[in-house]
Amino acid sequence: MIRRQLTYLLLSATAVLGAAAQSDITISNGEFSLGISADGLVKSLVYLPSGEECLAPDVDIPVSVITQYRPYDNENFLMFPAKPRSFPSNKATMSGDTLILEFSDTYDIAKIKVDVRPEYIGFNFVDRDYRIEDYGVKRKTELDEFTLLQLPLKPRERFGEWLNIMWDDSVAVALVGTAPTTFIDSRVERDNTTLLAQTQTAVRLYDSGAALFVTRPDSVLARMDAIEEDFDMPRGVRSRLSADYPKSYYELRDVTLDNIDHNIDLARQAGLQTMVVYYPDFAEACGHFEWRPEYPRGMADLKEICDRIRQAGLIPGIHIHYSKMAVTDPYINDGHPDRRGAVVSRYTLSRPVTADADTIYVEELPENVRMEDGRRLLQLDDELIMFGDVVKQYPYAFTGCQRGVYNSVSAPHAAMSEARHLDVDDWPLFIRVDQNTGIQREIAERLGKIYADCGFRFVYFDGAEDVPMPYWYNVSRSQLEVYNAMHPAPLFAEGAQKSHYGWHILSRGNAFDIFPPERIRTAMKRYTLRCARQVACDFTSVNFGWVNYLAPSEKTIGMQPDMFDYICSKALAWDSPISLVANVPEIDRHPRTDDNLLAINLWETLKLDKSIDPQLKEALRDPDREFTILPRKGGKVEILEVSQLTPDSLNASMPVRAFTSRLTDGRTAIIYWDSRGKSQLTLPPTEAKVSLQTFDGKTLKIKRDKDGNRLLPADSRRVLVIDLPVEQASELFNQAISTYKPYHINE
Repeated sequence: MIRRQLTYLLLSATAVLGAAAQSDITISNGEFSLGISADGLVKSLVYLPSGEECLAPDVDIPVSVITQYRPYDNENFLMFPAKPRSFPSNKATMSGDTLILEFSDTYDIAKIKVDVRPEYIGFNFVDRDYRIEDYGVKRKTELDEFTLLQLPLKPRERFGEWLNIMWDDSVAVALVGTAPTTFIDSRVERDNTTLLAQTQTAVRLYDSGAALFVTRPDSVLARMDAIEEDFDMPRGVRSRLSADYPKSYYELRDVTLDNIDHNIDLARQAGLQTMVVYYPDFAEACGHFEWRPEYPRGMADLKEICDRIRQAGLIPGIHIHYSKMAVTDPYINDGHPDRRGAVVSRYTLSRPVTADADTIYVEELPENVRMEDGRRLLQLDDELIMFGDVVKQYPYAFTGCQRGVYNSVSAPHAAMSEARHLDVDDWPLFIRVDQNTGIQREIAERLGKIYADCGFRFVYFDGAEDVPMPYWYNVSRSQLEVYNAMHPAPLFAEGAQKSHYGWHILSRGNAFDIFPPERIRTAMKRYTLRCARQVACDFTSVNFGWVNYLAPSEKTIGMQPDMFDYICSKALAWDSPISLVANVPEIDRHPRTDDNLLAINLWETLKLDKSIDPQLKEALRDPDREFTILPRKGGKVEILEVSQLTPDSLNASMPVRAFTSRLTDGRTAIIYWDSRGKSQLTLPPTEAKVSLQTFDGKTLKIKRDKDGNRLLPADSRRVLVIDLPVEQASELFNQAISTYKPYHINE
């Protein structure tokens, strides 16, 4: 920190901040320089070590823009139509460390403080002046949006939309917000991508700044770390660089003091070093988080669970809903429903409402209403009402009303009273909270106490999308409220929705909802792998989960070792965690649980060891290439590329799964197992040499029948090696599969 301050003092004495009036402006920190013309256009952005120009050629755009949702100046609204209108900067000067901008067709003068630092240059909209002419009807008019900086960058190989960074192997250019109230966006054009930073009156017009840096790709996190330190942000860089960052987690379900030790044993068997407690296991509902009867000692029981997790060498985390209140929570169902729920729309009663009326007449057209089941909820004073339908012709009305729902009391309401159409979650067990009130802080304080008292160390922000507009602000605003209440700060966090400022909070991106075993590869390719490649451009990983654990049944083939091979190998390729949803009854009854947990363990250990060959790691990223990992002596492993031989099928009479691999000596390895239990296969006679191994490489003796057929046991994973090319070996093994004979339990 002292070195940074000394460098800053030296740089401040030598940096070029401007020139005389009517001259072009150059702002530089020694690593890059930004050029602005005297007529308010962005002219250059040069990476000084190489002299490379980072702007797209022949693209002239104003450095700054004022937007009004309609023209407000008297003469302007007489000339221009009533729609949003932008006024570009047309004059730029420097006065000390302040960039002063004027604009076409408006009388505003914007003042932007420029803060030159060794790692970045900061821009902060601090003040606004206004010229009043001596003719016409003039006043200081409104300003709705202010684009304080926009940069048309030339295309590069990678664009991180979340972080707002354009980069390749030589240069990275980023324009990032320095406050959660800064709107950061981009426009992708045919010949350029424009990065922009904006403030909005509806959120905060002044003191919502941005930072610009141009640097080498391997210095991006160092630049972001300096920004996080200077602006007192959550330390997203420190989280990403932590040794704990890539660790996968075991997500508990229905955990109590009676079963936590069994869960810990399973997590350790899978090589998982972090463990998540889901709040519905201990809390009746989100909001007040009252204790479930399974936790008779309340916090003491939850703390003991976390203590046992830590004593086992695992890191405990918590999975929460935090931006909404359950309809079963005292916020809603105590007879006096809280009035700080988010509102979709508001209506004025046009007639009095009696306590037993089933129709409610309103002044306004009920156009913006939620009609899904459970979401047709009105609040009138202390009464909650579920309506059935709406009348959109005058007289407007809500009809088929069910009065006094969620323990509220049906009551009369006077004409001109307000009816609030509440923002019920699309999972209609919750009502979203109004982020402009103090209820989010109340919920955050409760969660912060649970987090600190029990010793949780990371968090999953579920339901992050469940906030009112503007989403770019309220998504991270609500997360930040809770994050700041958690002490010590989480090692890392994930969430269901990300916004720009959330990059500092959600250092591990997100998980996806669970996919069925039969569709898990397809879904991974369509969503998770695409997301992994995308957020890698943002210097972030994604969670390769949630992975639901299902045993085979008449409805599913269940999770199988090859599926965990696919998920975990791709997670390793992208330096990402996985998350295993621990359905313990399913885990306990699955005949291949040992094989499944071993697959997770092997890949997780290799990932954390960080010793994999980079060329192999790149191969693992290919969505259509599959690999398995075999344990060998001395803790070593062998990785084989494999191809699926048997189809995904619910055919219970033929549950053998098999994958082939071409060995370097020309032989074929067939990795096979019985997905449902224990059976026997009969391999026809062949002159080719055949050997059988356990999955960890121990040679097994193969029995033969009286006809010379080899009898192959099928239960846990085994490796059959046949001295034949893959095509011939596959044909031979398919014949063996056709002889499938299940063993009875007593065998």
